[in-house]
Amino acid sequence: MPRIDLHTHTDRSDGTFTPAELVRLAAERDIDVIAITDHDTTEALEEGRAAGTSSGVDVVPGVELSAEHDRRSVHVLAYWVDVGDLAFQSELRRLRDQRLRRGELMVERLAELGVPVSWERVLEIARGGNVVRPHVAQALVEAGHVASEEEAFDVWIGDDGPANIAKHALAPIDAVRLIREAGGAAVVAHPGMWEGEAPLPRDLIEQMADAGLAGLEAEHTDHTPEQRERYRALAEQLGLVPTGGSDCHGTRYDPIRLGSALCAPDDFAALRERAR
Repeated sequence: MPRIDLHTHTDRSDGTFTPAELVRLAAERDIDVIAITDHDTTEALEEGRAAGTSSGVDVVPGVELSAEHDRRSVHVLAYWVDVGDLAFQSELRRLRDQRLRRGELMVERLAELGVPVSWERVLEIARGGNVVRPHVAQALVEAGHVASEEEAFDVWIGDDGPANIAKHALAPIDAVRLIREAGGAAVVAHPGMWEGEAPLPRDLIEQMADAGLAGLEAEHTDHTPEQRERYRALAEQLGLVPTGGSDCHGTRYDPIRLGSALCAPDDFAALRERAR
């Protein structure tokens, strides 16, 4: 039975492993297939796929696309997109440029709030790549303002935090259409993250399904067993593929979670068919 992890990140966004390191770890953990799904960039895919060829790991080309609904982040995973699609890459560039400016403004706002961090240090943490909120969170930890990156989000830079800056990302439905037009399969990432104060509305998922959404990430490291069952049932009701992935960020957040949540082989095959 092949082991398939469809949600991973490298140091090209907010992971800590290089693409080659991530693939080697997958081989060590007997994972047959991984999708590299960095935030708003496909930069890791060439290195990752070359490492996959050497290690015997099938690397699915992917990206985790930023979207927004009611001023809250909604992430849409894209699989098997044509990475050379000009419209798709143009949107990714816009998102990365906006992330860079967003990071600068966040640092400025933190200073105004009496919680200063160095913008130069944020760029160093990002290693010259895509700047995302976890990089600011790490700088907050290093500066001694918070004890953990989780606390940084909870207190300062989460969606409702005083130092958060609006992202100006695509609407989720537009993200799905963009992915489909680039030949890919679109999947809502970790829907359970929006439960509690601001659950992801069912009618939004239904609208995304009408726009061509292919799947719903039911198996996720941070989902409870009840959430996994509920999102699998919702996927079946809406004719979507239930997918799975660990959302591995290397050593960031918690012990290395690669392979801790997997996609069933039959679901993987169904998702690939949707992309075709």
